[in-house]
Amino acid sequence: MIILVTGGTGTLGRPTVALLRDAGHEVRILSRTAGEGRLVGDLTTGAGLAEAFAGVDTVLHLATSAGSKDPQQTEHVVAASRAAGVTHVLYISIVGVDAIPYPYYRSKLRSEQRIEASGLAFTILRATQFHSFIAMFIRLQRRLPVIIGLDVPDQPIAVEEVAERLVELVQAGPSGRVPDIGGPEQLSLRTAIDVWQRAAGTRKRVWTLPLAGRTIRAFREGRHMTAMPGFGRETFEVYARREAAAAE
Repeated sequence: MIILVTGGTGTLGRPTVALLRDAGHEVRILSRTAGEGRLVGDLTTGAGLAEAFAGVDTVLHLATSAGSKDPQQTEHVVAASRAAGVTHVLYISIVGVDAIPYPYYRSKLRSEQRIEASGLAFTILRATQFHSFIAMFIRLQRRLPVIIGLDVPDQPIAVEEVAERLVELVQAGPSGRVPDIGGPEQLSLRTAIDVWQRAAGTRKRVWTLPLAGRTIRAFREGRHMTAMPGFGRETFEVYARREAAAAE
């Protein structure tokens, strides 16, 4: 099986590519920049996609612009897949994209809809946010005297476990919209920040912003989380301790 991975050099792409290769699959990585094992193509303009998709059986569409370009990029993936005779398009999305009026989530939902309406055989998997997303949220504030948080819960999952599930779905073949996956625990963002600070040995004050509106209300209601028990096994505390040890 020849597999093309968009976003293959990203946070989720790297462990997914490694697992696919370990399973014996021939994996190609689509990238805007040349490099070993990469095919050059631009998802935004469509340039180079015909050559990159030629002979491919399965496409894992993991790339994201984290913004409004996602539907356009997905449309280019659909068109190139159709022209190349791709037999399976697997798309990673986010839990809650159909319930939370956040612009990025709306873009992911439109991307889902374009794949579903494409006539291609597909699989769509929604996952909760990765552990690394919470870590990034905290790290971006490292120069501030306090950590600013939000009054919302979360259900973070290890990116490696999402990669494992993607490999399972590649091997299962087109499955449509499959059950959402989330981490093994639901915790408040404040709790996650406290866990991170204990692991890192820091003691900065935490300010919780009293935001309001439809989007923040949907997050407070947990519309971005799955039912428990979650799919994942690694807790955020285990992740935080591992990251702290690696930083020493």
